[in-house]
Amino acid sequence: MKPIDANRVLGAATALYSVAIMVRPEWLAKPCDLPLDSDGRPPRQTGLLIRALGARDTAIGIAMTVAGSESTRRSATWCRVVSDTADAALFGTLLESRQARWKVAGFALSWAALCALSLRNTRS
Repeated sequence: MKPIDANRVLGAATALYSVAIMVRPEWLAKPCDLPLDSDGRPPRQTGLLIRALGARDTAIGIAMTVAGSESTRRSATWCRVVSDTADAALFGTLLESRQARWKVAGFALSWAALCALSLRNTRS
């Protein structure tokens, strides 16, 4: 039986979550304590930006999952690590709520660390 490739699993999880926030942007807006309309959805402009982040992360996650060569997978994974680190820095300093800053930045940094660690055992 072939061992599970953590890097590909993290890529697939990234892609799935990213598609989910494109469909339901409130799933990212709520943890960030971003304003929501009376229907529980983020305002149109906020939803647009969340969907843009989701599109970026979907592309990176798919690249991590399907890349054929180790070099390509490493490049895709480093894109994930850099993106999550940048998200942590931005959300961790610019969100209004201190609790949201810690929660969202902590999650982003944790995901960046997991992805970086998964590079230790990448296989083509």
